[in-house]
Amino acid sequence: MTFHCCHHQIPLEKKALILGILNVTPDSCSDGGNFFDPQKAVARGLELIAEGADIIDVGGESTRPGAAPISPEEEIRRVLPVIQGLRTKTDAPISIDTSKAAVAEAAIEAGASIINDVTALSDPKMGEVAASTRAGLILMHLQGTPLAMQTAPSYPNDDVVTVVANFLTQARAKALRYGVQKNALVLDPGIGFGKTVAHNFSLLKAIPQLTQLGSPLLLGHSRKWFLNGVSGDYSPRALEERFIPSIAVTSIARYHGAMLFRVHDPRAHREAVRTTEQLLSYHDTASKYPNDSHCFFKR
Repeated sequence: MTFHCCHHQIPLEKKALILGILNVTPDSCSDGGNFFDPQKAVARGLELIAEGADIIDVGGESTRPGAAPISPEEEIRRVLPVIQGLRTKTDAPISIDTSKAAVAEAAIEAGASIINDVTALSDPKMGEVAASTRAGLILMHLQGTPLAMQTAPSYPNDDVVTVVANFLTQARAKALRYGVQKNALVLDPGIGFGKTVAHNFSLLKAIPQLTQLGSPLLLGHSRKWFLNGVSGDYSPRALEERFIPSIAVTSIARYHGAMLFRVHDPRAHREAVRTTEQLLSYHDTASKYPNDSHCFFKR
């Protein structure tokens, strides 16, 4: 398929897309405050592109566990100079990471072409903005709010996969009713948003199922706390090196059909994705020529 977002039409069939994370906040988990200055943020956005990001995902409000909400006016004040600055220096697609329709509309007017909505249309005007601007729309599952989402998260029968799949199916249908085009939609299971370590890994295991919901699947797992749950090591060094297991998850998720990855370290993730896609291409060759002794991979 082709991902349609405003005037951009991005092929999304065999090559996955990398979204480079650009937090212009003082309090995000991994890089809060590093790019709060608009000039530094623009420079970092250009670095992300040089490192292999296909899309720059700009966010002005932290959604880390425990984060308090900010006003639309403050969010706009943070993101607009960055989007405007990037737009004068690159034609790369820009995504606005927001749950507020007013922020999304201002960002698109400034040059963004994708809305990354972590609350999947909780703002009743967001669907209208996405449809009228023909922006791409990413719909994510979030249980609760960032302020309290990690306070004992639970799901009926501990079946997080069914709950998330049903939620994304309904959110997708809601967006279509607003008039958002099918080829403008992307779904995100919300790794780390109101989930335990076990919930997150259950969702990762269910990627083949989640890719069948009708829209491409995005994964936002980069540097998240649950990755330390494997080893149980929460030392400062382990926290700093979360990008290593992040890359492993990217490769596995791409193998099973995820097509977009929101990450902090584009170069490493892009290499992981391209290596996995090379493996998948050998699988395709093997299926065409099953008796070829050089084609030893099987699906």
